Amino acid sequence: MNKLHLLVIDDEPQIRRLLERGLSSYGYTVVSAPNGQDGIALAAQIKPAAIILDMDLRSIPDGVGVCKAVREWSAIPILILSVADSKTIKLAALNAGADDYITKPFDMDELEARIRAVIRRAVLTEATNPEGTIQVRDLLLDLVRRRVSFKAKEIHLTPTEYELLRILASHPGRVVTNKTLLDAIWRDQKEPPAHYLRVYINMLRKKLEERADSPFHYIITEPGIGYRFADLS
Repeated sequence: MNKLHLLVIDDEPQIRRLLERGLSSYGYTVVSAPNGQDGIALAAQIKPAAIILDMDLRSIPDGVGVCKAVREWSAIPILILSVADSKTIKLAALNAGADDYITKPFDMDELEARIRAVIRRAVLTEATNPEGTIQVRDLLLDLVRRRVSFKAKEIHLTPTEYELLRILASHPGRVVTNKTLLDAIWRDQKEPPAHYLRVYINMLRKKLEERADSPFHYIITEPGIGYRFADLS
């Protein structure tokens, strides 16, 4: 039987060694990364059963940033480790997509039990995009690298255009309401004007659809409701 892989992301070498030795004794194969960037890359490469992530990373991205980045393309369980025990920090981690939170110093038996618990829960929920990519015809979204290409040629999108496309493409065939899109992309504004959405959808369509080599419509308008991404399944 193959061992389950765990990914440890922590910038303290002694913690990485402790977790590698301790968790290996329970039968896991443990891979570690010293910073957020390497951790995200390894998560995409090995697709671990769970990620044990230091909330207090002194690199960019930090623990919250790693959570958000991984959650753009995967539902891999994430368990946060932190020296902080405040409600504010715990909520920040959970809101960023973490599944559990444990403070340092920790008991190895408790940590392993929590790892088993988040893995069990994850079995009941299939990841939306386990490979970290979405492809419809000649359009490819690389959710790990945040790149979009058409017939292997990269398309330049603004951050807002990319977020719009990512949200729609992650729910193929399902209507995403105008309010959902406005709240997700312009979350810092209390009441973002509705015309923002129309403007950016039109710009996105020009880049994806109004091409001599692409007569296909990827984004479909549901009048008065929202938009949906084409589903070819």
